[in-house]
Amino acid sequence: MLKHRGFPGRMPGSDYQFTIRRAVHKKGPTKIVMRERYRDRKAIDRKADELFMWALWEHFGDEPFERGNLDAGRLSWLIGREVVWAEDPYDPEDYEAMLRIDVAKARVSFPQIFEPEAVAPDFDEDDWD
Repeated sequence: MLKHRGFPGRMPGSDYQFTIRRAVHKKGPTKIVMRERYRDRKAIDRKADELFMWALWEHFGDEPFERGNLDAGRLSWLIGREVVWAEDPYDPEDYEAMLRIDVAKARVSFPQIFEPEAVAPDFDEDDWD
């Protein structure tokens, strides 16, 4: 499993994780599934999506990237919308699966990330792997 060095491990001040520490051996990787985002989601959940999307954009830009140690649960909130499979066929249970940001959709969902004056979130050094 590829570890994305320099990627934030979690959302500051929360238990929302962005990466996992080690591969799961017995059951295999957690499956990435498209989760429905309802309008009445809590503000903290929407903020976690925004910060995760910001980290993906800063780390990978519009280039394809390997799932690696990115958290499947967090990816599941974005998959099929702002994050799409970069290969076909794809395996949602593979740590080596390739993904990419659908920039057009991400700009609509998270416009503040793509503004020229966008400021990086304040992550503590303890939040970065």
